[in-house]
Parts: sequence; C-alpha cells; structure tokens
Amino acid sequence: MNEDIQFIIDSAKEAMDAAVKHLEKQFVNIRAGKASPAMLGSVMVDYYGSSTPLSQVANVNTPDGRTISVQPWEKNMLQEIEKAIMIANLGFNPMNNGDMIIINVPPLTEERRRDLAKQAKAEAEDGKIGIRNARKDANNEIKKLDDASDDEKKNAEVDVQTLTDKYVKKVDDILAIKEKEIMTV
Repeated sequence: MNEDIQFIIDSAKEAMDAAVKHLEKQFVNIRAGKASPAMLGSVMVDYYGSSTPLSQVANVNTPDGRTISVQPWEKNMLQEIEKAIMIANLGFNPMNNGDMIIINVPPLTEERRRDLAKQAKAEAEDGKIGIRNARKDANNEIKKLDDASDDEKKNAEVDVQTLTDKYVKKVDDILAIKEKEIMTV
C-alpha cells in the first residue's frame, strides 16, 4: 500500500480514537446514581488565593454507593471546600462535620434519568460527528493524492469507511452501556 495512503488512514484512526476517548471522558461526568469521586472533578477551591482543583487539596472517596467524603489535607480548608462545592452547583448539599465534608448523593428520579440518557445520546452523537469528520478529512486527503492509482484510492476509501463503521459501533456500544447504567435503579 502507498505510504501516503497508510499515513492518512493512520491519522484518521488516531482522530477516531480521540473522539471515542473524549466521549468516555464526557460520560464520566454524567452521573448514573452511584457516587463517584469524578462527580467533584470540576470543583475548584480557592486555595490561598489561587483556584485549585479539589483533588489537589483533599482526599475524595466514596465509602459507599450513595456517599462522597471529602477529607481536606488542611483542616482550615473545610469552609473553602464546602463553599466551592456549593458554588459548583452540582445539586449536592455538603455537610461539614468539623473533620470532613460528607455528601449524600440523592437517588435519581425517573425524569432525571431520562434527561441524563438524553445527554448521553447527545454526547454520543458528538462523538459520531467527530468520527465522520475524520472520515471526511481522510477521504479528501486521499482524493488529493497524485501518486496513487484510482484503484488504490478506492481501496483506501473502503478502508476508511470500514474504520468509520468500527468506531461508530464502538460509540454505540459505549452508549448502550452508559444508558443501561443510567436507567438501572
């Protein structure tokens, strides 16, 4: 196979991989009823005047499926962390027991589950768009090649389409798992 064509296909594969990885990251932020330290991943704490991720000023754990505990490394940070969690507007009500912050993660309502499933579908669609864009870019690059025969170009486009189908299926599979996770009570 022509080196240029192989390079284009490899580039498309990397772009499709990136789209799937991005989708998986987005799915971590969609909570499915179970408590997870990742739920507080976006919380920024005012740490002596600089905005710092919560994970860098405290231990964040999940003692059980419904509770998140935040143990600051410095006791005097308790109020700041509590304030930061409230400001982050994640729908949590942190409780400060003087030692650590405990967050009870409320069970999801049926309506909220449906909303989260819709959000997951939208993220999956964005992932598919990224994959299709990678296909379009690869096909355009293949068409521009001067040193490849028409047959080589056609075969390369078929290879790119096969790759696209594989990654779209991967996105569908990831979405199915996430939807099941969201809808399971």
